[in-house]
Amino acid sequence: MITIKSDFDHGNIRVVDANDPGDVRLEIRPDGKAPFFQWFYFRVEGVKEKALRMRIENAGGASYVLGWSDYRAVASYDGEDWFRVDARYEDGVLTIEHAPRAETVEYAYFAPYATSRYRRFMEAQERAPLLSRSVIGKTLDGQDIDLLSAGEGERALWVIARQHPGETMGSWWMEGFLERLADADDAAGRALRAKATIRVAPCMNLDGARRGHLRTNAAGADLNRAWRNASMDVSPEVCLVREKMRETGVDFFLDVHGDEAIPNNFLDGAEGIPSWDARHEALFARYSGLLLNESTDFQTKDGYPAPPPGKANLDIAANYVAETWGCLSMTLEMPFKDANVNPDPVYGWSPERCRKLGRDNLAVMARIVDDLR
Repeated sequence: MITIKSDFDHGNIRVVDANDPGDVRLEIRPDGKAPFFQWFYFRVEGVKEKALRMRIENAGGASYVLGWSDYRAVASYDGEDWFRVDARYEDGVLTIEHAPRAETVEYAYFAPYATSRYRRFMEAQERAPLLSRSVIGKTLDGQDIDLLSAGEGERALWVIARQHPGETMGSWWMEGFLERLADADDAAGRALRAKATIRVAPCMNLDGARRGHLRTNAAGADLNRAWRNASMDVSPEVCLVREKMRETGVDFFLDVHGDEAIPNNFLDGAEGIPSWDARHEALFARYSGLLLNESTDFQTKDGYPAPPPGKANLDIAANYVAETWGCLSMTLEMPFKDANVNPDPVYGWSPERCRKLGRDNLAVMARIVDDLR
């Protein structure tokens, strides 16, 4: 007899039938007040050396069906080491096959980052002498919205992640970025702190993360489509961060995300905003080029097509910030699959590689900070 559970922080799955380990039938639950779904995370018990065949039967209705192409799920025996397992998508069904070496194993769309881990990490950052932590308000579920800051320089840098709660790579990226930012012995961190004040919202969508959502908060709002018309009733996370930005100004903005379909890391600029000009383009090209030299996991060939001039969606964070403050403003996208420019057959794109990319981005920020204004 096997047992499948997802009634925990960040979990998501519905069991249709689990009587036969070789024919387990599952479904992903949609976000609570919105139809989005793709994120799954569940625990299977009593399965040592059993040939599991688990079919997610509603995968064909997922929000980003192209994300299933060449996709492999992640699994872990200890909640820390997440490795890839075989999966295939056919006729609207995602089938995961694995023979566990332990009685209990967890499976997920990408390495999970639950709110409980986030709180432990925030407690550690609060003890870091070079970081300052403040609570700028509450989510709709009553969770603290944290803002970290470091440095005393005149440039105002802003970095946020996890607007979409299922894009957990943003939180793993933040671990690497913040650890380097708080390292007194790191030359790049020292240089950046001397010239800039860096403000970081490490997890924008805590309610969605705890509820096991893919894309939305407790009210069913997609935070990365709420920046022009944020409200405390529906999207307080954006509303409160945006108000802080108005107090401090913004000279640089990076929003950290994950992309379901594209198997590489890439940057998306704010092309298409009404004020896009040669200066915007030069700054974006310089940052991209520096990151290309810094990181073996980054590339500039794959990415999103630029919208026509003046047609950018200003509800999106990077576009809204670029147009409002006239600054270098970008979205960083990481893969759910692997970075094809530097593939890893065991782990694919992984938490450790996310951390490294976070550290690499800090080095680039330190090199470009003088050029921001």
